Formats: sequence, C-alpha cells, structure tokens
Amino acid sequence: MPAAESFRALRPGPVLVDDETWSLTVHDLGILRVPSGRLEASDPFVNLGEGQVIDVPPGDYPVRVTVADVSDEQDGSHLREAYLSVVLADGEAADVVPATRSDEELPVEEYWVVAVDAGTVGFADAEAIPAAMPAGDWYEEVFDNDTDDSWFSLMDSEQHLIAGCANIVMPAAKAAENVVLAHSGWGDGVYPVVCTVDADGKPLAIHIDLLVVGDVDEDEPDT
Repeated sequence: MPAAESFRALRPGPVLVDDETWSLTVHDLGILRVPSGRLEASDPFVNLGEGQVIDVPPGDYPVRVTVADVSDEQDGSHLREAYLSVVLADGEAADVVPATRSDEELPVEEYWVVAVDAGTVGFADAEAIPAAMPAGDWYEEVFDNDTDDSWFSLMDSEQHLIAGCANIVMPAAKAAENVVLAHSGWGDGVYPVVCTVDADGKPLAIHIDLLVVGDVDEDEPDT
C-alpha cells in the first residue's frame, strides 16, 4: 500500500523525493460520468473493459491529475504524471486504503493494481464501455486513426486539456459516456488503485498511484 504519510495526490506544492525537491501541480481534467457506480481503472489502450472495477456512488465526478516537475532546474522541462484521481467528495484525507468493490474484502495490506503496457492509465464507467465503444479494431479505428480526434492525438494536444491527458466521449456514446486518460508517470508497470478517506472513513477520492512520489509498502499486490 502507498504510505499515507507520503501520499501527495491532489496536494500541490514542493515535495522531497530522494533528497531532491520537486514541485507538484494539480490539473482539472473535467468530469467523468459514472452512472452505474462501477468505476473501472485500466490501461485503456490494452484492456479497456477488462480492468479492475471499484464501487462508487453513481454520479458525475471531477477528475484531476497531479503532475510532478522532476527537472533539475524545476522549470517545467521534465514533467511526470504522479496520480490520476476521481474526486468523490470534499474533505481532508486522513488515510489511504485499498479501493475495492462493496462485496469484496481484500486481505490486510493487499490492494488492486492496474497493469500498464501502453504507458497510459484511465478511468471509465465499466457498464458504459460495452455499449459506448464501437465494434471492430479500436486501435486503428479509434486510438490511432490519423485524425485530430484520435485518442492518441487528443492526449498529445495541449489545446485539448494538457499534453499527456485527455477526456474523451466514447464513439458510440448516447449519454456522453466518457473515458479520462493520462500518461502513466515513468511508463509501463504495475500501479496501485487506492482510496483516500477522511477521519470518519468517508471515501474522498479514488486514485491510481503512478509511483513517482512517495513510498509503497513491500507487500505483494493483487493484480
């Protein structure tokens, strides 16, 4: 599990990492629709529709990315996404716990992860994906189709949101069902899916921790 005392999602400002001081900034990526209450975390270019599912109250939620400036000069020349977060409620985070479905209980110190093989993580409504994504080859027809609206193009565009992130309505959506994407920090790997809670245990946000900032306990994760 990510260590609560060093967890910095949604907390802008300086952070000490391996004797270097980096700066964190938080960027708004718009709203994610989750009407089913079943939030999927995945590498959307590899396993969209097959990722880990977390239960949240049905609704529309802000999504934010916490970005670390890891450059030596601290001039914004080398940025890495540190956390992708779906914000469920306002409040002060008191602890970091595993993000799970309501009908499951993980063993102590175990947590779900997103396995990344295309350098990208994302959130979507798990129930929306089968209906709102088209039939056919998603890679050639949706992800990389040589248009300005392809998912790759939108992620590279600083005009869409910020370079490296995108909020995209799925091609066959009928009610603006969407997916929010971000590059995955240092790239491919296995990343924890966790929940911050307040002092009363109320869930505040679901996060994919991209392991750029903070410490992770050495226990084996579930995948």
